[in-house]
Order: sequence, then C-alpha cells, then structure tokens
Amino acid sequence: MNAWNRNVLPRWFFIPSGVSAAIKRQAGVAPFRELARHGPIPLGGAVTTGPGRLSCKGIIHVAAISMRWRASEASVDAGTRAALDQARQHGFTSLAFPLLGAGTGGLGPDKSLAVMLGAVEDAGDSLRVVIVRYRPPPPSGRKGGVM
Repeated sequence: MNAWNRNVLPRWFFIPSGVSAAIKRQAGVAPFRELARHGPIPLGGAVTTGPGRLSCKGIIHVAAISMRWRASEASVDAGTRAALDQARQHGFTSLAFPLLGAGTGGLGPDKSLAVMLGAVEDAGDSLRVVIVRYRPPPPSGRKGGVM
C-alpha cells in the first residue's frame, strides 16, 4: 500500500520520499504512471494499480494527505476504509499498510495508528492486515543494509 497525497505535480517522479520512494525503487515507475491515468484521488480515497516489479497482486494508493500536506483523523480513517474496500474488490487476502499521515502529513504516528486500528477493527472482515510503523535505525556510520 502506498500512502499518497493529492498534489497534482508528480513529486514522486522527481523527489520520491518515504513509502513512495521505496515502492519506486522496487516496483519501478509503472504503478505511478498507471496511477497518474486515474487523475487526482479524492481526499480519503484509494486507487489500485498493478504491482510493477513487486511480487504482489497490486498496490493500493491512498490519499490521506491534503494538498496542503496535512492529514486529519477523518482523512486517515476514510483512507484506511477505502483501502480495505479496494482490497476486497480486487480479491486480496492480505494488506500491508504504512502509517497514513504520520510523517509529512503531521498527524503523528500514535494518532495515525489509533485511527487506522479503529477503522480496521470496525471492518471486521477476513483480510489479514499488517500496519507497519517505520522507525529509522540510530545513526551508526554504516551505509545501507538491513540492521
């Protein structure tokens, strides 16, 4: 799943960051080009694209961050629910979420996690859902690699 924002300029193509950058490195640009053909995603909405070079069924892109680069509890809740709907519509059995709106969206990781867990619990379906909370490793002077 890709935490997306509603900005019209394709920032992901030129200056990728966060989850979008990781997806672009591994999947390539094909999912993002496909996403661009859908046009702007309404705040709280979600769109599914192909996986590019990833070994999954697809990528769900969620617009939880407004054009002012802000997320709210309402946009994260709506985005989480929209992603769950997309997963069911496409026959996915599992879904991995990054925290929505927790970084550049300004909502914060604890608030984002609480809102997302509430939406997932309300859905009460058979999807296997994993919410990933990224914590950067402490500086060690080493470049790259898994710690």
